[in-house]
Amino acid sequence: MAVPVPPLPDTATASRGAPRAGRMAAAVVGAAALVAGALLAAPAAAAPPRAVDAYHPDFGPNVTIYSPDTPAADIQADLDALHLQQVDAEMSTARKAVYFLPGQYGTADDPLQVKVGYYTEIAGLGASPEDVTVHGSVEVYNRCLEGGGTGNCLALVNFWRTISNLSIDVDKAGQDGCRASAEFWAVSQAVSMRRLDVSGANLSLMDYCTAGPQYASGGFIADSRLPFVVNGSQQQWLIRNSEVAGWSNGVWNQVFSGVVGAPSEANFPAEPYTTVDRTPVSREKPYLYVDDDGRYNVRVPSAERQSRGISWADAQTPGRSIPITEFYIATPADSVKDINNALARGQHLILTPGIYDVAQTIQVKRPGTVVLGLGHATLTAVGGAVPLEVKDADGMVVAGVTIDAGTQLSPALLRVGNPHGGKKLNPQDPITLSDVYFRVGGPHIGKTTTALEVNSDHVLIDHTWVWRGDHGVEGFTNGVNGDTDRWNTNTGTNGVIVNGDDVTATGLFVEHFQRYNTLWNGENGRVILYQNELPYDPPTQADWTQPDGTLGYPGYKVADGVTTHRLDGAGVYVFNQNNPSIVTSNGFEVAEAPGVRLHHIMTVNLSAGTVQHVVNGVGGQADNTNTGTPQFIVDYPTP
Repeated sequence: MAVPVPPLPDTATASRGAPRAGRMAAAVVGAAALVAGALLAAPAAAAPPRAVDAYHPDFGPNVTIYSPDTPAADIQADLDALHLQQVDAEMSTARKAVYFLPGQYGTADDPLQVKVGYYTEIAGLGASPEDVTVHGSVEVYNRCLEGGGTGNCLALVNFWRTISNLSIDVDKAGQDGCRASAEFWAVSQAVSMRRLDVSGANLSLMDYCTAGPQYASGGFIADSRLPFVVNGSQQQWLIRNSEVAGWSNGVWNQVFSGVVGAPSEANFPAEPYTTVDRTPVSREKPYLYVDDDGRYNVRVPSAERQSRGISWADAQTPGRSIPITEFYIATPADSVKDINNALARGQHLILTPGIYDVAQTIQVKRPGTVVLGLGHATLTAVGGAVPLEVKDADGMVVAGVTIDAGTQLSPALLRVGNPHGGKKLNPQDPITLSDVYFRVGGPHIGKTTTALEVNSDHVLIDHTWVWRGDHGVEGFTNGVNGDTDRWNTNTGTNGVIVNGDDVTATGLFVEHFQRYNTLWNGENGRVILYQNELPYDPPTQADWTQPDGTLGYPGYKVADGVTTHRLDGAGVYVFNQNNPSIVTSNGFEVAEAPGVRLHHIMTVNLSAGTVQHVVNGVGGQADNTNTGTPQFIVDYPTP
């Protein structure tokens, strides 16, 4: 039975900055001052190859590595202090990664109970998730934004954190009965849970122990073996290539792809489940591990087709291992010239945690190159640069990287492939983006024409959040929650533009862009879970009207002329807080062709604004008369 969405806050409360249902809001509690990073484009002589110790690589001061010999009390004290630093650091510059060498951590007498804050990665360094066991918990709770940390408690802005490659034997000893009832993972966008083996209690994606309203709007899990999962108030979720013992409920858009134990979608929309039996194209995210001789490597999983279940059930995840000695381990002090020289030499790239101010493009060109960010390493555009370009070459992987727009307009933040057409690529070894996140505004002013531009064929996008910030610490005041200033200053025209053919996306979250959130021009696109919020901040209807007079832009557009496209499990949400009279004609607009198919799509009003139709003039209107009630379409066109 679906858990109802709690009632929305009233207008008076929301105008004081309380987050609204759906996600967001203008409420941001505290923020660290921005720190100037080293300008990566500063002139520098080409550095010779830098030696890397295979047994003790230097990942810099923002990476902490524990062994089973580290005193448990020290680990607990360190991680408690890290959480205290990061729990409210939504717009800060701190980036942290914490790794556990193979072994056992925590005991029945003294369980290790970890809470994970912003921009923090927690991971095991085993070849298998079963090589590192935490006896205790690794959790995220609601943030309480009012009453000195006692009221307005929710997970809507619990972004940017990662947990992976661990077994968690849940033990909540010493906590009260409610807290002891589950492993809590109360999160929203840009939060990745991969390669986990959880046992000993339920996994709850909602923090039902902390004072309400307990809204949550995530999220993503892959390659994990899980107990019974409590979805609770999570409005949308994608779980891919995993095993679950059971699933409690759905709210709007719960999607399962290649999941053993997934619920049936037969009762949709009464039970809003979308179940894809096998994932058409998948590749698990690369991960650090230590081999039996103590040497560090990066495992790069192979791409799979029609896959189901976890990759590590019987043996090591299929793929290749790259010795850490073949990586250039970069810090924010390194120049783009040195990074590009290393890539040109054939080295792979690790970006250690930190903020990289990028005034010229990092170029990834060689087939099979791996770019792996640790601890939410963040590239920030400087001077209108395109921070990262991935050329047309087989098997390149970019993972764990966040890309921010800068204060001068960038044409793109990540460009994949040649805009004018590239060479044919191997469909069995696709260019892959895993946990790559984008941000326009928030901690500082941001400007871009397009955040993610995909020109190559056979690209796999495996979990991304492309976000034009609807709140931040820029100091905007004009309009509701500063939205008029935001609309005119944090300019993000398009979120995602896909020009390549045969592009697959598993977990595509795109929000608040000023024209097209997603524009799909390529043929044979496949998307499994799409989540979108239209921009909150258009000041007037004229600001949100197409040149031909169409009211607003759809949250998802498949271009006229496309003949084949498939979308499974998608929602477009509207909350025009700056001007509630704004109207959008359609949540989705797609080419009218027999091969263009949408399955399980919906629109919903979060309390302001109107979407007249779900898709192409079909479907009910989402407005203030049916706030919080989705307008569903099972299939478009109707079979």
